[in-house]
Amino acid sequence: MCVRRVRMERIGEQSPDVWSVEGADRELHEECGVFGIWGHPEAAQLTYYGLLALQHRGQEGAGIVSSDGRRFAVHRGLGLVTEVFHSDYLQRLHGDRAIGHVRYPTHGGNRLENVQPLVFNYRGGELAVATNGALVNAEALKHHLEQQGSIFQSSSDTEVIVHLMARSAHDELVEAVKESLRLLIGAYAFLILTNEKMIVARDPNGLRPLSLGRLGEAYVFASETCALDAVGAEWIRDVEPGEMIVVDRDGLRAQRFAPVARRAICAFEYIYFARPDSNLEGVNVHVARKLMGKRLAEEAPVKADVVTGVPDSSISAAIGFAEASGIPYEMGLVKNRYVGRTFIRPDQAKRELGVKIKLMAMRKVVEGKRVVMVDDSIVRGTTSRRIVQLLRDAGAKEVHVRISSPMVRYPCFYGVDISTREELIAAHKEVEDIRRTIGADSLAFLSLEGLLDAIGRAGPLSGLSRGYCLACFTGDYPTKRV
Repeated sequence: MCVRRVRMERIGEQSPDVWSVEGADRELHEECGVFGIWGHPEAAQLTYYGLLALQHRGQEGAGIVSSDGRRFAVHRGLGLVTEVFHSDYLQRLHGDRAIGHVRYPTHGGNRLENVQPLVFNYRGGELAVATNGALVNAEALKHHLEQQGSIFQSSSDTEVIVHLMARSAHDELVEAVKESLRLLIGAYAFLILTNEKMIVARDPNGLRPLSLGRLGEAYVFASETCALDAVGAEWIRDVEPGEMIVVDRDGLRAQRFAPVARRAICAFEYIYFARPDSNLEGVNVHVARKLMGKRLAEEAPVKADVVTGVPDSSISAAIGFAEASGIPYEMGLVKNRYVGRTFIRPDQAKRELGVKIKLMAMRKVVEGKRVVMVDDSIVRGTTSRRIVQLLRDAGAKEVHVRISSPMVRYPCFYGVDISTREELIAAHKEVEDIRRTIGADSLAFLSLEGLLDAIGRAGPLSGLSRGYCLACFTGDYPTKRV
């Protein structure tokens, strides 16, 4: 049994001839964010608002699939949510159920056929899939499926699960999904939509976040609670690791497709990926980041005149550092939010210009001062070096860099775009070497124990990792490597 990918979407697809400078602005990117709603007459409009709230999780493409119970309406495109969706498109996304997706292309490349939700003609009718994360065994499964006759029409590993479902011996969709999920290894939060039901699943380790909320009689699912807040939904609970939830005309039913494995939500969700107003596994992200900054000030004190954070994810940690150290916090770096994020067929000069005008130093704040620059991470080192130089060019007398996470020494295989050790400066250099490379007067990282104490965790979670994935710091991966 095979599936056919729906390539010509009913409402339209956008494929602008653009090149993005977003990757040059920061050093880490996570794959995507998902949002779904069942049982609301304005499902597509609410999904749009939910995706806007999740825009930080993916800025290269967006899509929404809605249904009225009889047929799908689909719109997808490359670019920001506001660039992809206009009011006339949303009006044509009919129905009381929908799933949506924002994407950063860590796997498969930034091509329209990889923008989710992916839509297929399945043996039971239309089917759409959106996921956040990455499958460690995607290539092995894809090779096996191709040997069995499957034809893949995208390079996204999300398509793997649909082919597994198509080859399941189970005719009933829920059982086919459950069987397919058990073959997957990696990090994922799946939303699967048909005209009759929505199926939601989270990987057995809980590597990627996924929350369940309620809006009146409607059920809402989102990668982060900030998206629930954006549409006025009440948070009910987190989807449990290894749990599958089915929503249809009979209501909501939860069941396990796998036992809970080693619990391991990605620590970088708290350090960088998630929005500060989100709550993940009972922990507020802003509060956790402030505590990281406070702990960092205790572990690596420095004599300075001003503390500044790198916008946006490091602001909370910088405030915490300032409070604990007694050094005033100032807005020494400003992010230009109104610079166009794309250039048409750029040359190298335009690329460099795009990088420079993304972030500016406040001369009146840093000139003649000893500055503590707080950032969330150093991955490749290029961004840190550029920001240190920006501060020096603005007249900073000294620049002391403090990082509110441990040294990133190992690659991530779960949907973050660091896949080899060669990319990581801390895999080959120690602190003093990195300090010289980025041009700082001093450099310090938060300890692993300090990170875990700052985040904290509700519930009795034992072990050195305390329920987090720390693989990029320690090399201890919670799943098998394929």
